[in-house]
Amino acid sequence: QVQLVESGGGLVQPGGSLRLSCIASGLALNYYSITWFRQAPGKEREGVSAIGINNRFTYYAESVKGRFTVSRESATETVYLQMDNLLPEDTGVYYCATADRYFPSTWSRESQYNSWGQGTQVTVSS
Repeated sequence: QVQLVESGGGLVQPGGSLRLSCIASGLALNYYSITWFRQAPGKEREGVSAIGINNRFTYYAESVKGRFTVSRESATETVYLQMDNLLPEDTGVYYCATADRYFPSTWSRESQYNSWGQGTQVTVSS
């Protein structure tokens, strides 16, 4: 059974930083492209960033470009989302997701993903 687990969320002041982590059981994360989504209260879930196998590609939503960095560490099979200069509008539950068949051209389309983590809460507030 595939399970993704996110961690690293928390409460941070505007301008602060957090690093989220995504690990997996039941699959070798190094062989999967991973996408980070977030869902703010009262809003639809949106794609934030994605990273391909062997860092073949990285994608970012316009709202986070220049502030967020996605990376992966092969030795520990962990995918990270470094979030800097956080804004109140970054508040939400952050999820990592993957798909058995991954289409980079539609990386932010939620419907292609069949494995999701439980999410980690990020709150940006003073």
